[in-house]
Amino acid sequence: QVPLVESGGGLVQSGGSLRLSCAPSGLTLAAYAVAWYRQAPGKARELVAGISSGGGSTNYADSVKGRFTISRDNAKDTVYLQMNSLKPEDTAMYYCSAHPVYGAPGLYWGQGTQVTVSS
Repeated sequence: QVPLVESGGGLVQSGGSLRLSCAPSGLTLAAYAVAWYRQAPGKARELVAGISSGGGSTNYADSVKGRFTISRDNAKDTVYLQMNSLKPEDTAMYYCSAHPVYGAPGLYWGQGTQVTVSS
C-alpha cells in the first residue's frame, strides 16, 4: 500500500496551469510537514516546495517562486501544488513526501504524477 497518492498531472502547453494533489492512504497527513519534489529524466531529484504541518511555513525552489503555490486543507487531509505559468523545464515526475518535522528527511512517499509542458 502506497502511503501517499499524487494526482493532477498531465500534458499542458507552456504558460498553462495545473493543480497537483497529495492525499494519504493509511496515515493522517495533517500530522506531517509535506514537500513536493520533482525529477526529470537524467536529472537529480529536486525540492520544489514544502509546507509545515499547520501550513504556517512554506518554502520554494528559486526556479518556481512566484509561479507555484503549496497549500494544504487539513480538514480534507490533502496538500496541493498550484502550478501557474508552466514552462517546458517544469516537465518532470512530481512526488509528494511526508516529513515528521518541517525540514527533516521524508518518511513516506508517493509514486508520483507526470507533468509534461509542451512548448
